[in-house]
Amino acid sequence: MMIDKSKIQKEAFYILNDLNDLSYESYICGGAIRDILLGKEIKDFDITTSATPEEVMDIFKGKYSVIPTGIDHGTVTVMVNKTPIEVTTFRNDGEYSDGRHPDSVEFIRNVKEDVNRRDFTINGLLYNGHDIIDHVGGLYDLNNKKIRAIGNADDRFRDDALRMMRCIRFSCQLGFNIVKSTIQSIERNAELITNVSQERIHDELIKILMSDKPSKGIGLLAKTNLLKYVLPELQSCVGFDQHNKYHRKNVFDHILKVLESTPNIMK
Repeated sequence: MMIDKSKIQKEAFYILNDLNDLSYESYICGGAIRDILLGKEIKDFDITTSATPEEVMDIFKGKYSVIPTGIDHGTVTVMVNKTPIEVTTFRNDGEYSDGRHPDSVEFIRNVKEDVNRRDFTINGLLYNGHDIIDHVGGLYDLNNKKIRAIGNADDRFRDDALRMMRCIRFSCQLGFNIVKSTIQSIERNAELITNVSQERIHDELIKILMSDKPSKGIGLLAKTNLLKYVLPELQSCVGFDQHNKYHRKNVFDHILKVLESTPNIMK
């Protein structure tokens, strides 16, 4: 698969090229590469690099506005022509005692180790300005329309339990299937979603409902045991017989059918 360079903001290339010219290993990373390969519109570009946050700030100081937006976790934002580009140092994460942020961060020089802490293979692709670098089988899963957690799925979801809902959301938005091992991990770890703030859960739920397959998403929430924590009112409808000769479906399946037939007026 080839990258269409015209789909990448020139501002991202400015940052990438400057870092590479100074011998810092650097890549455009994350969902942007996935979406370019899928022919989707991309709004945000992130860069991962071997340069430390302090080195990034020194490199671009005076040339662009540089904001230490998440410097403790290795992220600074470089403003290029009013376009924000997030630049994050390769890192290893410590324990996630709050289920969202690592208790400690170690900056490293090995990009493969950095990719291995990320969520899903299709989001683990890297682009150095010339070639796509794939350490986790992301291209295979992208070609086969699969969503798979990187490495041990239980570890990925324990690091950040919201990834379980993100997994379902990607399935709805992209029309991909979640592999069995990742589905089973969500089922095992569903209760961890109670550690996530209502605001973050709300945002993911809205994205599921606004996707092309909202009924699929709600169905997956039920299948993976997340529904009873996310929408407990709807959980009671699962399998509930309407005892009405005019309704062949149970209440939950009837709701999914209505949701499937409801037009998305926001598109």
